[in-house]
Amino acid sequence: MENLSYREGKNIAIISYITIIGTVIAIFMNLEPKNDFARFHIRQAFGLNIGFYAIGILISQFDSWTISMGFYVAIVVLWVYGFAGAVQERKTLIPLLGEQFQKWFSFIK
Repeated sequence: MENLSYREGKNIAIISYITIIGTVIAIFMNLEPKNDFARFHIRQAFGLNIGFYAIGILISQFDSWTISMGFYVAIVVLWVYGFAGAVQERKTLIPLLGEQFQKWFSFIK
């Protein structure tokens, strides 16, 4: 039964990882009927997007390409990790902050 729920929410979960616009679209797509698998990945993707913009603003203040490059590599690795979980129909928390994203963004239903 749970795998069926994962399959139903897979498309929404994948869309949620396509930029912040995809995350917003996925939120609206998941309004009715609500899918727990999609909601999980929407929260993970939303956290990644918000973190990307927030930390990106801070990183832009530095004039070091090594700091910037390290930041972008880390974001891409986390994005691929979350996206792969959505494609493989698994609820995989993003390392370091995935559990916090589920708590902080619990308003996403």
